[in-house]
Amino acid sequence: MRRTAAAVAAALTLAAPLQAEQLNLTLAGASPGGLWTLLGAGLEAALSADSPGSSVTYQTSGGGFANALIVSEGRAEMGLIHDAELKIALAGGAPFRGPVKNLRTIGYLYDWAPMQFIASNSWAEKNGVRSLADIAANKVGTKITINRAGNITGQVAAAMLEAAGAGAEQLEGWGGAIITAGSKEQADMLTNGRVDVYANGVFVRHSSIRKVEEALDMRLLNVPDDVLDTVGKEFSIAKFTIPAGTYENQPEPVTTLALGAVLTVSDEMSEEAAYTLTKAMIENIDKIQSVHPAMKALSHQLMVRETAAPHHPGAIRAYKEAGLL
Repeated sequence: MRRTAAAVAAALTLAAPLQAEQLNLTLAGASPGGLWTLLGAGLEAALSADSPGSSVTYQTSGGGFANALIVSEGRAEMGLIHDAELKIALAGGAPFRGPVKNLRTIGYLYDWAPMQFIASNSWAEKNGVRSLADIAANKVGTKITINRAGNITGQVAAAMLEAAGAGAEQLEGWGGAIITAGSKEQADMLTNGRVDVYANGVFVRHSSIRKVEEALDMRLLNVPDDVLDTVGKEFSIAKFTIPAGTYENQPEPVTTLALGAVLTVSDEMSEEAAYTLTKAMIENIDKIQSVHPAMKALSHQLMVRETAAPHHPGAIRAYKEAGLL
């Protein structure tokens, strides 16, 4: 009888669900109120669903470049970093003084913020411009606005223009210029005729682009294949196709490059903590998808995709356990 009771007790112990490790983490994001703030809330919801009492505290910062150092130096356990910024951090490119080697990937959260080069249709027709390559081939003195210095979208836009043969030096020689500005001001500059082309990495049909479309007859410019290959490799970012008819005067699909956001930690995070975090994200992906309509496309296949930084061993364990690796 004793033996039977002991066996039952042992079975009940084995059957009892293991309590996930309770985590209280800080997430370095960007300015308050944007998508990254919402992602912080989604991560907390996912983590709390598996590990009640866990929390994610959102910490505002200067963005991905700043977050790479914040996480590397242990001032926050997690950070959101654009994939291109992560590549630069690991390589020690500007603005870093040297390689940031201790960053590890938990998972991709999105990869659909495509670089979009937009002009007024009348300007494009007048100058024979349907692609970035046409600006260079026709030596058009184009005024192009890109995002301000320190913003990765501006850096990628400048690299794409350079690769297309229409970099700052060439444009100036033809009577044009590259002008930096914030996203909202960029759209205003195009609609007011202060620039000829708007270039930014934002979601398809972003509010700033819709504002342009409401104000003028616009055209989305094509990007040459060699530019996609060169800059994609340089920044470790993927190609993205904007379907035909997404915008007016766009009868064909336009392939460009897209920036993505990666949830990043340092190699100092314990394997168990990284496992608990990743497992919660896998099992409660709906909590992250629901924070914004733009996040509905998040999938397990995207989360597990490789980045410039290796996956944390705890994340690898969780992905393998879920059959994703």
